[in-house]
Amino acid sequence: MRLDNKVALVTGGAQGIGQGIAERFVEAGAAVAIFDINGEGAREVARGLGRALALEGDVADEEQVKAAVAQTVARLGSLDVLVNNAGIEISGTVAEMSSETWDRVLAVNLRGAFLCSKYAIPQMRGRGGAIVNISSVHAFHSYPHEPAYDASKSGMLGLTRTMALDHGKDGIRVNAICPGYIRTPLLERWFSELPNPEETMREVLKHHPLGRIGTPRDIADAALFLASEAASFVSGAYLVVDGAMTVSGH
Repeated sequence: MRLDNKVALVTGGAQGIGQGIAERFVEAGAAVAIFDINGEGAREVARGLGRALALEGDVADEEQVKAAVAQTVARLGSLDVLVNNAGIEISGTVAEMSSETWDRVLAVNLRGAFLCSKYAIPQMRGRGGAIVNISSVHAFHSYPHEPAYDASKSGMLGLTRTMALDHGKDGIRVNAICPGYIRTPLLERWFSELPNPEETMREVLKHHPLGRIGTPRDIADAALFLASEAASFVSGAYLVVDGAMTVSGH
């Protein structure tokens, strides 16, 4: 699984899963543009990777997305792989959640994937390419108090399937990854805010037949597979990476 001489754009690459994917892609021979609203974080990751470019911006802003894709091509030479990873999670029931919160979650998680794909596809058309959307097990296994997040991640699977149909003729493969619990700064922060983090972790691990939660590297390896020629006949699919959590009934 190599990406030699390929250029990838990874959104939300300043930390967590996005950072893990950027690092893994560089290991596999790619040049990577890291597009994140946290510009300093993106620059810090890029400095440690060598052939990497940091781009500051909001995936929900069309002009900023358009500029990020243009800068990626201008400075790195092409665009072969897009990873739509940027996402936010804000909890609350439908009755409690403000319309502004709903709009923001959908804007980042789903509109962002739409916009980045919209401007990346013309760069790939005729040469071929791969788009990897980072969805979630929330797409088909919902949890209380997560209406906006669950809706956005479910929508991402629909977007994945339709883009695979529409752009297969362009040589563009489109797939999704559905992570479960992954040890990221966001998850660590969530655990730290709970009344009893240790007990919660023990309960979470009971639902993981593999005996652990995931790491960004686990998702990065899956993304590398889907982005590489090893998955040359895989499109319109989603890959669950959750240590068998969902099939355990959690």
